[in-house]
Amino acid sequence: MVSAQLHKGLVTDKNGAPIDGVSIGLRHADSTVAVQISKIGLFSFQQPLNGYYVLSLKAVGYKDISKPLHLPMDSIIIVMTSDDRTLDQVTISASKPVIVRKIDRVIFNVENSIVASGTTVWDALGKAPGVQTKFDGGITANNKGVVIYMDDKPIRLSGEDLVAYLRSLPSDHIAKIEIIANPTARYDAQGGAVINIISKKTKGDGYNVILSGGYTQSTYSSYNPSMVFNDRKDKLNVYGSYGYSRRKKDHTESEYVIFDSPGNYADWRNEKVGLRTGNANSYKVGADYNLTDQQLIGVLINGYNGASNRPNNTLTTIMNNHSARPDSILNTQNVSTGKASQYSFNLNYKVKLDNNGRNINVDLDYVPYQNMNSQQVDTYGFLGNGNPLPNQYHIFTPSNQNIDIYSWKLDYTDKFWKKWTFEAGLKYSSIVTRNRFDFYNNPSTGPQLVNSRSDRFEYTENISAIYASITGDVGKWSFEGGLRGEYTRTNGKSIALDTNNKNNYFKLFPTLFVVYKVDKDNEVNLNYNSRISRPEYWRLNPFKSYTSPYTYLEGNPALQPAFIYNGELGYTYKQQYNVSFYLRRVVDYFSNITVQDNISKLFYDTQRNLDLSQEIGFSASFPIKAAKWWEINNYAQGSYRQEKSGYLQARYNYHVWGIYLSSNHAFTLNKAQGLKAEISAWYSSPTIQGIYKLAKLYDVSAGMSKSILKSKGTLRLAVNDIFYSNTYRIDVNYENQRNGFYEKSDTRSATLSFSYRLGGNPTAARKRTSASEEEKKRTQ
Repeated sequence: MVSAQLHKGLVTDKNGAPIDGVSIGLRHADSTVAVQISKIGLFSFQQPLNGYYVLSLKAVGYKDISKPLHLPMDSIIIVMTSDDRTLDQVTISASKPVIVRKIDRVIFNVENSIVASGTTVWDALGKAPGVQTKFDGGITANNKGVVIYMDDKPIRLSGEDLVAYLRSLPSDHIAKIEIIANPTARYDAQGGAVINIISKKTKGDGYNVILSGGYTQSTYSSYNPSMVFNDRKDKLNVYGSYGYSRRKKDHTESEYVIFDSPGNYADWRNEKVGLRTGNANSYKVGADYNLTDQQLIGVLINGYNGASNRPNNTLTTIMNNHSARPDSILNTQNVSTGKASQYSFNLNYKVKLDNNGRNINVDLDYVPYQNMNSQQVDTYGFLGNGNPLPNQYHIFTPSNQNIDIYSWKLDYTDKFWKKWTFEAGLKYSSIVTRNRFDFYNNPSTGPQLVNSRSDRFEYTENISAIYASITGDVGKWSFEGGLRGEYTRTNGKSIALDTNNKNNYFKLFPTLFVVYKVDKDNEVNLNYNSRISRPEYWRLNPFKSYTSPYTYLEGNPALQPAFIYNGELGYTYKQQYNVSFYLRRVVDYFSNITVQDNISKLFYDTQRNLDLSQEIGFSASFPIKAAKWWEINNYAQGSYRQEKSGYLQARYNYHVWGIYLSSNHAFTLNKAQGLKAEISAWYSSPTIQGIYKLAKLYDVSAGMSKSILKSKGTLRLAVNDIFYSNTYRIDVNYENQRNGFYEKSDTRSATLSFSYRLGGNPTAARKRTSASEEEKKRTQ
């Protein structure tokens, strides 16, 4: 006798595609007979069945189905229709944590952070745990200098241009930020750490668009509309984005310089009031095409065009010989304007050699960059009695920089013994920079070129690299070991200085990561790596850029690279709680250094190599699930830091204890309505950098968000730096150098933003590591 049964069932969507993971129940009368989950759309009930039954089907994103059946039946096909309402609910409930910590990196999910969304990528970086953005465009992560990547491709800008570019990118384009404190051999050896910014990219078929915009009010208003699109069909995927930013910020600075020499004492006080205005366009367009199931080819073009304007007015009060009355007063009007453009052209080819993990990836890159600046400085002097000084100061200094970067890269990956992966690669890059600086006296009769103060500077750099690494498991042990070798040739030529600085060196950079799994909840890990920090191109440029008759900035073409050595021992509990102890040593550390000439009353900023910077410390992260609706992520880093070097015919040896604390609180106030809130706070204790002593910093920000328009839209309101405490104070008290400044950059603001999604849900973009790696980061 043949048993009565349902031999075969198939669940599909309206296009006939099988639906996996459907919950299927079979009821007879009031009792449930059987429940199962579909696999690739298929299901079957093998037990004897006879009579009338009710078949119920439930799946995320589809309308529930309840269908009467009379068994036995040989087969059945059921078509489920999509349910937009259900999809919207899933988008709300399945959000990722704001902060995720893994063994080799920290992931900051920007799209789930209210205080980081709706602003710019630069603002979002300042909210990432352990990351600090500085007044001069510098960025550090866990007290390390960093290289910024976008979708595994380095951003080849630095200083003010890097800030302008990141401010042109809306944070609503970003899915997450990865902070990689100890990069592996696969990454270029440049930089102490890597910050990888992962942009959003939709993965569903068809056309998808995300529209967003933010309005920020501080002293003045700023705004940044943007859009992201993706069109995927069959073998072709076309994607891109566009963002525009218009920014206007107040900027104030108080500076003091005390010139003290035998028989001569002068106290100079500068009060600077100005604006930082700018606009920028950033755009990206790319396409991936599957030649076959094993071959993929892609092209990617990135572009950035920005303009800035910085009018400043500085009032300098000069008091000589401890007098309470000013001896003279200088009024300096400084207007600096600039335009920058950068394009990045990438061709990528990837081939899958077999189904066991063997593949080859090839990248070809060309990156042209141009920067044009001009500065007009006018100084009017007055004696204490109000009479004008006889010598006024008027100069005009235009400059431009052109950089061309060519590079190629080949990566090979292989897997063997099921648990082991081998990676190896080659890379070559060639960089040529051409710089021009003209100095004009600008009297009433017209500009007059001063050849002795003008210059031409050319810099070339060629880097050849090879690397190999292996990763695998043996019992409770996990290993990753790698070795990278880089051969570097540089040459910097200054016409005015009549110098030709050449440098050739080869350096090996080993990496080692070891993890021992004590049991399912406890792990111990050990890692070591060495890195290099090459000077950004602007640091090498010897031009003297005057901001007043007595102050200027200049680079140093003789700068040498710094070498970084990192060691870390850590413990992880339940893949969530981490504590580690680290030792970091930087040799030939380079930094900007202020120099004051107490005789001539000149004060300038230059670059030079210092001897040593080293640090020993700990870091700890401990997330807390205070309630179903309250998620807390805490991070702490404590360190003992030493910096010492010979400088100005003397030596310094500074020591400081420091601590960095951050805490992020995410609240789900009403899950059904998509109502959320967030509070983010961090604190950085006083620290040192060369001869500089930096005061404490802290920041408290908060925000709320609401899902609207059937959860396809999100409305956010965020208030940043509520207590206006993210301001910089730096002091120098070394030998005969006594100076410092206090800067406020209009960081307290309120941002109202809106984003709307048309089409499928966004996901992270395909990671592609281009051949041009670190070089773009170091341009200006």
